[in-house]
Amino acid sequence: MAKIVALDALDVRFPTSRQLDGSDAMNPDPDYSAAYVVLRTDAADGLAGHGLVFTIGRGNDVQTAAIHALSHLVIGRDVDDIISDLGAFARSLTADSQLRWLGPEKGVIHMAIGGVINAAWDLAARRAGKPLWRFIADMSPEQIVAQIDFRYLTDALTPDEALDILKRAESDKAARIAELIEKGYPAYTTSPGWLGYSDDKLVRLAKEAVADGFRTIKLKVGANVEDDVRRCRLARDAVGNEVGIAIDANQRWDVGPAIDWLRHLVEFDIAWIEEPTSPDDVLGHAAIRRGVAPMPVSTGEHTHNRVMFKQLFQAQAVDLVQIDAARVGGVNENLAILLLAAKFGVRVFPHAGGVGLCELVQHLAMADFVAITGKMEDRAIEFVDHLHEHFLDPVRIRAGRYLAPSAPGMSAEMKEASIQEHLFPSGAVWAQ
Repeated sequence: MAKIVALDALDVRFPTSRQLDGSDAMNPDPDYSAAYVVLRTDAADGLAGHGLVFTIGRGNDVQTAAIHALSHLVIGRDVDDIISDLGAFARSLTADSQLRWLGPEKGVIHMAIGGVINAAWDLAARRAGKPLWRFIADMSPEQIVAQIDFRYLTDALTPDEALDILKRAESDKAARIAELIEKGYPAYTTSPGWLGYSDDKLVRLAKEAVADGFRTIKLKVGANVEDDVRRCRLARDAVGNEVGIAIDANQRWDVGPAIDWLRHLVEFDIAWIEEPTSPDDVLGHAAIRRGVAPMPVSTGEHTHNRVMFKQLFQAQAVDLVQIDAARVGGVNENLAILLLAAKFGVRVFPHAGGVGLCELVQHLAMADFVAITGKMEDRAIEFVDHLHEHFLDPVRIRAGRYLAPSAPGMSAEMKEASIQEHLFPSGAVWAQ
């Protein structure tokens, strides 16, 4: 029987700060990076699982060290045992008593666990010969429920309620799979909106986004209110009134200043304001939502576990949420969050961009459409046209929609040449 023989964690960084790609009010000079995970086996066919944790430069070494710290929980385990019960595998990592003290279920160690869990799902989907979204979609409702740790959730979502949601989605599943393969999944783009871009570049990229079929663009805000008014006006003039404009403050404000600032932007018919304040401030988001209504409020990119999402829903603090494939504890916890969102009727607009986040999160959104909610036209996956060329199975966009991946796995495997060139600090890109 095949066993896990190594857990590799590599510090891979891309110098995106040189062009200010990814710049926002709180992160002016990010170098998009990945603590890249490989679960290696001794299988004769070279079977391996791939995952990553996204960071923006400094600290990627800390994230890589956290992944290495999980080696004793992974190496030597039987591959069939992991694949046959991915829920138990995930719980064996999140429940380790000494590592749990570093969270619990939050921060660097939880993100490391999520990277390893995602690599295990990639491994399982590869073994099955299916893209991850289809691997999940082909599970029975009972199998999906078995993947989820319902501890701390049952006051909001019980296993029986989750099972009912999944069973209701069973009847038209085959038709939705066909629809997804034919049409793809809606996308929106942040590529025009980085805060460091000039006005001319914003306008040019916004027009290109509309021409490429995107129906929503997103702008970064929060550095200067007069600049935000000017940039929103430029964007609205560029895209017209039929295209949505979302804005993202990346946690820039306190509650009162957020409300005051956003009132200056109401005239631009904002699709949503994302991360207006601390991602941990559930009641703050609720207060902002009341203060800027009807402008929709969202968060989720930095929401660190299913319990925080549960509270956001219970407090009616958000109109929509972002999930992130690499922030929480992997596929299992994201399935819990998707089911919570379905229970509370909250739309999900997955966060992407970065290094590999588009590649990973598309699978979760597509699985949600096929197996959980049956909805996709009232939501969209973020798209940023950065760094896809470094992946063996990069995202494919056509007419503003993600095309469903067909290759086995979670689309997380990076090209070996890209890894070697961008290893920090020894890779050729950094040696220069």
